[in-house]
Amino acid sequence: MSNVLTENKKNSVSLSTEPIVKYLDVKKSFGDTHVLKGINLEIRPGEKIAVIGPSGSGKTTIIRMLMTLEEPTSGDIIVNGKNLWKMEKNGQLVKANEKHIREVRGDIGMVFQHFNLFPHMTILENCMAAPIHVKKENKDEVRERSIKMLERVGLRTKLDFYPSQLSGGQKQRVAMARALVMRPKIMLFDEVTSALDPELVGEVLEVIRDIAENDDMAMVLVTHEMEFALDIADKVLFLDQGVIAEQGTANEVLVDSKNERVQSFLKRFRKA
Repeated sequence: MSNVLTENKKNSVSLSTEPIVKYLDVKKSFGDTHVLKGINLEIRPGEKIAVIGPSGSGKTTIIRMLMTLEEPTSGDIIVNGKNLWKMEKNGQLVKANEKHIREVRGDIGMVFQHFNLFPHMTILENCMAAPIHVKKENKDEVRERSIKMLERVGLRTKLDFYPSQLSGGQKQRVAMARALVMRPKIMLFDEVTSALDPELVGEVLEVIRDIAENDDMAMVLVTHEMEFALDIADKVLFLDQGVIAEQGTANEVLVDSKNERVQSFLKRFRKA
C-alpha cells in the first residue's frame, strides 16, 4: 500500500463545526454476543469517515443502527440534535415511535452490499419510488432528479432496464443514484464492493469518489478498500472486538499507526 497520501479531495472539515451525528456510549448485543462494547463517535457535516477492521468487529452494526435497521442495546445516537431511538414524552425520555424515527432518519441514506433493488421495477422507477411514496414529492420533479442522478452514475441509457438486465457494478450504481435522489445529508456505504467481481469494483469506487469530492454530505464508508480509504477519508476508524481501537486521519491510521492490531490487519492488504 502506498505510503503517500494523495492530495486530491479533501473537503476540510472544521473541528469547530457542531457534529451532525453523535454516538454516546452505544452498545449492541445479540443474545450473549456483545458486538459493540461502548462506541463514542462524532460525525461532522461533510466529513468522510472510513470504518475498517476484521470481520465481526461491529463495523456494519454501527451504520445499521444509524439507519435504524438495528436498535442499540444501550446508549444514545443523536442526529441533528435529536435522539434517534428515544423521544420526550411527559418530560421523560421514552422509546421512540415510528413517526419520530422516520423524521429523525430522514436525512440519512444507505447503500447496501447486495443492492436491495426492487426487481419488478425499472431502474428509473427504483430511483423514484421513495421520494414519491415516502416524502410525497412531486412525481415530475422526482423523475427529472432521478434521470440526472442516473446520468451522473453513467446509466442514462438504461432507464427502462430492470435490475436483472444489469451487471453487479451497474446495480450498485443504481443503488447509489437511488440514495442520492433522496438528497441525504449523511450517506452510509456498507462494503458496497465486496459482492462485486474484481473487474467491476473500480467503476463503483469512481462513483463514490465523485460523491466524496463534489457533494457536501457526510459519508461513512465501511470498506476493505484500503487504498481508496487512504485517498478519500478525512478520518479512519479501526474497529476490533467491538471497540474503536484506533482513530485518526487516513495517514495516521493507514500509514503511520504503531498499533500492533492495526499493523497486523493491514498486512494482508499490502502488496508484495
